[in-house]
Amino acid sequence: MTPTPTATLAARDWAEIQERMLVPLYEAVYDRLEIGPGHRLLGLGCGAGLPLLLASGRGAVATGVETDPARRALARERLLEVLAAPPVPAAPYDVLLAFSPGPGTLDAALPALRRSGGTVVLADWGPAERCTVPSVLGGGPVARDLDAMVDRAGLVPDGSGRVFCPFGYADVDSAVRGLLSTGLYPGAASAGRFDMADTTLAEKELAEALHPYERPDGAVWLPNIFRYVIARTV
Repeated sequence: MTPTPTATLAARDWAEIQERMLVPLYEAVYDRLEIGPGHRLLGLGCGAGLPLLLASGRGAVATGVETDPARRALARERLLEVLAAPPVPAAPYDVLLAFSPGPGTLDAALPALRRSGGTVVLADWGPAERCTVPSVLGGGPVARDLDAMVDRAGLVPDGSGRVFCPFGYADVDSAVRGLLSTGLYPGAASAGRFDMADTTLAEKELAEALHPYERPDGAVWLPNIFRYVIARTV
């Protein structure tokens, strides 16, 4: 499937503005797991590939899965191995990274991990009261119950952590572009906050919602906490 011009633009905004906001989360997880040479990682929902690049920089062999064709194309421009779906039959991986897995993606990737007795890392938004982005977006996104996901997958919990991931932007325009690129607006639109049929209106309302977080120099600062859970295969 060839990405539309709109999808390509959103993917570039993600790669150029937004994906770096989660670097503290990626680095915290990699430090805790001591990721380095000898590790084989499979990253689900890897976007334009930044988490893979960081893992590769530590000497790991990293493969990604990304369902969005525009983001997948950008990852491949970075010479990364990024697939549209988990490989079947899949090569064994010792670490499965699911920083924001889509429905069913985790289940599809688990068989390869169980064969090698590997580690799973799930991550998502932290408590609503510790995250400013959901309020800016009019009520979304909502943190998923990572512990319940571990239990349903038949995994063994092996620790968790929280990471401070502030979303910082040079100005309101960059913040609007970055947040729109996340693809989180459909949920907000269904709640009546944004009209996705009118991008101009969505941009205007989002800019207004960001004003309380605008600093005197024009920068926008949105503090957030992300939570991750580590689990092992049985």
